[in-house]
Amino acid sequence: MSTQPKHRGLGRGLDALIKGGATRPGTAPPKEAARPAASAHPKPPPAAGKGAVHLVPVHQIQKGPWQPRRHFAEDALKELADSIREKGVLEPVWLRRAGEIFELIAGERRFRAAQAAGLLEIPALLHEVSELEAREMSLIENLQRADLDLIEEAEGYRDLMREAGLTQEEVSKRLGKARATVANTLRLLELSDAIKRALAEGALSAGHAKVLLGVDPKDRDLLAARVVAQGLSVRALEKLVAGLGKPRGGKKEESKKAAGEADGKSAKQLKFLADRLQQELGTKVMLSPSRLLADGKREMGRIVIEFFDNEDLSRLLETLNLGDLA
Repeated sequence: MSTQPKHRGLGRGLDALIKGGATRPGTAPPKEAARPAASAHPKPPPAAGKGAVHLVPVHQIQKGPWQPRRHFAEDALKELADSIREKGVLEPVWLRRAGEIFELIAGERRFRAAQAAGLLEIPALLHEVSELEAREMSLIENLQRADLDLIEEAEGYRDLMREAGLTQEEVSKRLGKARATVANTLRLLELSDAIKRALAEGALSAGHAKVLLGVDPKDRDLLAARVVAQGLSVRALEKLVAGLGKPRGGKKEESKKAAGEADGKSAKQLKFLADRLQQELGTKVMLSPSRLLADGKREMGRIVIEFFDNEDLSRLLETLNLGDLA
């Protein structure tokens, strides 16, 4: 069995891609024939004709290092694999020749699903482009399909700027995006890893991120955790942020002083516990250690859990399994 891609013409339409048997279930050779023995003198890949579609052996394709997409929904991939088993691959992937193998430019989701479906060959368009051009093509294709999450999009812009020496203005022109959109998306990379993860997973929206970027970095993670825990809207987050500057009274400074006077190990443990409680409760938690005073008496430690309003208090009581007190 030859490992050379088989040329097909686009002029014959989609039927030319799905009737040949290589992309339809039941017509491929048995699995043991999927990876033929390498020839002692392999022939170079064919030249990429404009608009030409080739059937390329799946095992000769590898993911390009520039791929902007990081996350793939397993359920969606399984559905696509099932569809490919039934109908074949209806749209070619984009490949770039790299010696005796092919690097994937665009269509990674289709490629993964074809692998899962057990296909031996996949229809592909071959492009004679540099690695930088391939990165740009991959980013554009994914953006046009709205396949990237916010962080993948931001990382794609950043990588283009770094590797091609482009400005934000030049990136916006190449990708057909407003310069403000590129600038605002790049700012998302200033956020913490925890917030970027929530953005990538869809737990936070671009609107939430915009509000968080205007907040003191030390308060961002706490606010983001609260948004996720309470399912707060962007408007609710804005109100929450507006209330951050208001004096809350109490013994905040005294608590800070007490924590500062604790030994290093205790202070570190309390900080860890406070951070975990803040994540679980979605609100600010302060812990002050107990300590031995000069007269031999012991000052009790304190735990302070803040709440925004009565509704927030009821939520906290429910979280603490004290809902009957609300």
